[in-house]
Amino acid sequence: RVQATFEAERSELANVAGMIPGKRKEEIVVFSAHYDHLGIGRPIAGDSIYNGANDDASGTTAVISLAAFFKQQPQPERSLVFVAFTAEEMGGYGSRYFSQQFDPEHITAMFNIEMIGIEAEKGPASAYITGFDRSSLGNIMQQAVQGSMYNFHPDPYPEQNLFYRSDNATLARLGVPAHTIATTPMKPNQPHYHKPSDEFSTVNTQHITHIIRAIALGAMPVVSGEQTPSRVDKSQVN
Repeated sequence: RVQATFEAERSELANVAGMIPGKRKEEIVVFSAHYDHLGIGRPIAGDSIYNGANDDASGTTAVISLAAFFKQQPQPERSLVFVAFTAEEMGGYGSRYFSQQFDPEHITAMFNIEMIGIEAEKGPASAYITGFDRSSLGNIMQQAVQGSMYNFHPDPYPEQNLFYRSDNATLARLGVPAHTIATTPMKPNQPHYHKPSDEFSTVNTQHITHIIRAIALGAMPVVSGEQTPSRVDKSQVN
């Protein structure tokens, strides 16, 4: 028989979001990333600060940059929501809360951006999309960048179940074409994933810039209302 005493503390968490209203106000396109990381953890080589430069300050940088870009453009056809989620690393609590604030039928697509600070295996101007075959969003993006230096391709790490491991998963379970765009090779020997060495010095800022431009270009047919991605089949999502 073991007796133990636990003390629980309640903490307030916050998502950070902004919107550019579109002409079709109830058709919403979401650009997202998570701004939290692991904080202070087990020291490795004397370093206990888990900064999260790639995971996911790189994605948060993309969301801010995309918001600035689209703000400079004419009013979009669809409303654009830019959100930085809290508590992704704790279980996606920020995106879960966010999904409860909208009717999922009004969300046309979600571009969730994760770990774009390290080049993809297919080259510096390419990114992979998780759950590529679950909606037509990936194909729309790839068609939009044809003729450019950029390339979007299916997630090459299906064994990692990345579709379910980021903030896109909550909305995808509700039928939204919600996918994560990433570049970092997710192999067992990834040297900086969830380690203190995930610092600014280990990310490629030029690569981040390329991928932000690629996402802006790839998202344009959806933002403009020219194309609407097919919905995710909720019955096929765990």
